[in-house]
Formats: sequence, structure tokens, C-alpha cells
Amino acid sequence: MERSYDAGASAGARIRMLRTERGLSLSALAAAAEIGKGTLSELEAGRRNPTLETLYAVAGPLGVPLAALLEDHDGAGAADEALSARRLHLVREAGHTTEVYLVQVAPGRTRRSPAHATGAHEQLVVLTGRCRLDVGGTVVELGPGEHHAWAADVAHAYTGGPEGFSGVDVIRTPG
Repeated sequence: MERSYDAGASAGARIRMLRTERGLSLSALAAAAEIGKGTLSELEAGRRNPTLETLYAVAGPLGVPLAALLEDHDGAGAADEALSARRLHLVREAGHTTEVYLVQVAPGRTRRSPAHATGAHEQLVVLTGRCRLDVGGTVVELGPGEHHAWAADVAHAYTGGPEGFSGVDVIRTPG
């Protein structure tokens, strides 16, 4: 799987804008996201393409959905060695944002997701393959047609079965 984001410079600009709006220093956001200050600086300057892992790490402390950092159109995507995600739909309504993604996790690979913004909820419907979902230490095994919903403001992880898995992931974030 490709290990890049398809519009790194615009993601960096979005991160910088959101960080500034929230009155966070570069050091404070880097510490909260558990990434290096130099890495964050390079992302914001457009000199580095963020991985999906970095985007998730930054989105949580900024209190925004992943969609706030991606290109603002259906079809926008990001990937790392374990997971690729392509935005299918986005709904912004008063009080919350709902993101719908097609996700694929490689066989035997694990994608760890830090806690999303406070009050976020997520649900996954497996389309093909098998998924092992770990939400705060509670493990759920899912196969085709099965789904699970959880409070996504805790760390969680997706692991692909022997053939990996594809699914539809819906994330609802307040704000």
C-alpha cells in the first residue's frame, strides 16, 4: 500500500490554520499528537507528506474529524502500510460531522488509531475478509456483513485477517 497522503501541502496548511485558531504552539500540538516538533513543522510548511497515522494523531488533539485535514471532496484518501481509506461521503450539520470511508486493511496488518475528538462515535461494517477490532482492550472479531459501533474517543485498532478486509467506516464527530 502507498504510504502517502494525496495532497500533503494542503493538509499542512489546514493543520497550521487549525492549530493557530486554537491558540496552540507548534510544540504543544506536537507533544499532544506524540510526533516530533520538526516533523510537524515540515508538515505545516508542505515539505513533508503526512502519513495516515500522522493525520489521525494530529486530528485528535485539534478536536477535528479526519475530514478536516483531507482534501474537501469525496474520493479524497490517505494510506499507510496497514490501511487505506477513501472518503465516500461527508455530511456537515449543526453540532456534528459525519464521515463515511471505504477502508482496506492489509492481511495481518494492524492500524492503531489514537482517540478521536471527545464524543466521537464510530462504526465499521465489514464487506470482505475478516477484521479483529480492539477498542480499549475489548476485542471483537468481524466477518462479512457484520458490524460494530463504539465510542471512538478511546484508542482503537483494526487488524486484517489472513486475506485482510475491506469495510465501510462511519465516524460521527461533534462540533
